[in-house]
Amino acid sequence: MPIKIQDSLPAQKILEDENIFVMTEYRAMHQDIRPLHVLILNLMPTKIETETQFLRKLSNTPLQVEVEFMQTESYQPRHVEENHLETFYTVFDEVKDRRFDGLIITGAPLEKTRFEDVVYWKELCEIMEWSKTHVHCTLHSCWGACAALYYHYGIKRVVLDEKLSGVYEHRVLKKKSPLFRGFDNLFYMPQSRSFSIRPEDIAEHPELEVMAVSDESGIAIIKRRDSSQFFVLGHPEYDSKTLLREYERDMLKGINPKIPKHYFPNDDPGAKPMVQWFSSGQLLYSNWLNYYVYQSTPYDVGAIDGHEEHVKDAETVEDE
Repeated sequence: MPIKIQDSLPAQKILEDENIFVMTEYRAMHQDIRPLHVLILNLMPTKIETETQFLRKLSNTPLQVEVEFMQTESYQPRHVEENHLETFYTVFDEVKDRRFDGLIITGAPLEKTRFEDVVYWKELCEIMEWSKTHVHCTLHSCWGACAALYYHYGIKRVVLDEKLSGVYEHRVLKKKSPLFRGFDNLFYMPQSRSFSIRPEDIAEHPELEVMAVSDESGIAIIKRRDSSQFFVLGHPEYDSKTLLREYERDMLKGINPKIPKHYFPNDDPGAKPMVQWFSSGQLLYSNWLNYYVYQSTPYDVGAIDGHEEHVKDAETVEDE
């Protein structure tokens, strides 16, 4: 939460330059507070597991957040009870006339399928287009990030020869960004994908900026410079055993997957996985929710129209 200070206190600018949210007495007296409305389009087959992971990240803040889950109407998942979906999920037709402070579009196990061949691709495109005018800030995760980069900017993914699986070290490039408030220069993030995004393709779009990279796994986080869209090519929301379950699942399928890198001590699948990403994963979602949703979304959620002012990050360089 912000700290309240006296109007014109000299420390205000110093703290703001350090990305510390300060609130003057004037703003505090005139501030209205309401719950944030966040919609999650859950494209994962493991619905309940994914729900829990994202709710864990969004709930660990002082902000009051009302979360709703949405599923695609053009494809019915087979790995969850119908009653669960009927009880806890909505569809696009039921929310398309509403506006939301935040939207999260999850990943999906469709990494080698052409986007146009995805059963719900047309519906997903409609939702992504709608998000530009009805959502203040959208965060796309893994496959969802790749799909959004393709839809919004025509950026094509590069399919890898083998799956990228493990916990990788990443470097923060935009050190002054509020997204990385509290981060170390290096942080860890689970990866579980069979594609990558080329830096040169991002460079062709001046409205986009690369926020974090890994020497092993490539680009990790991208955003629009106006902070209305984020693209996270990884899974900071994963729990400690998600990669283990994926590895065991692929083993049962006879895929003969490689052992996830930097995950098991001594690369021993029988050992307890090492957790190195919980703190940075929590910070990532807390900072997104606080700095890019809460602090700039209109008080009247009905006023969200895609043209409101967003938080703009200070420019920085990699070697600061």
